[in-house]
Amino acid sequence: MRRSGRIGALEGFSSGPVERQASARFTVATPGQGFTDITEPVAAFLRESGIRQGLVTVFCRHTSASLTIQENADPDVRTDLMTALDSFAPRHAGYVHGLEGPDDMPAHIRTMVTDSGLVVPVNGGRLVLGTWQGIYLIEHRDHPHRREIVLHVIGA
Repeated sequence: MRRSGRIGALEGFSSGPVERQASARFTVATPGQGFTDITEPVAAFLRESGIRQGLVTVFCRHTSASLTIQENADPDVRTDLMTALDSFAPRHAGYVHGLEGPDDMPAHIRTMVTDSGLVVPVNGGRLVLGTWQGIYLIEHRDHPHRREIVLHVIGA
């Protein structure tokens, strides 16, 4: 019989009432297709909110751009991810929807398989991200756009 890895005990368990919430939004000017690190604006919002424990939601209000939590150490990872997305949803694949150009329908497909929203735990007033993780807006269109990101945090 094959056994899976060992699952550790719960650590740092805490509970308490939800006492506060805050929301805001900001705009990201993208240079065209690629990844834009938005970790710092999200962290700044969290610091300003004063919430120490809870959850922060990050939401992209567009159907041709998306969000991801990804490695922030080696930029080659993001290059390879973009190459994979290009292979997965290529531009000139004979899509029916082409009104907004050959990059639009692939952008919608890429957004569908990534995320328009993320939820990140908050502990001690900080985002609980791994050592090599950052929050990124992924622009799926070829040309520059202005993308609106909505933030909401709930906790205590």
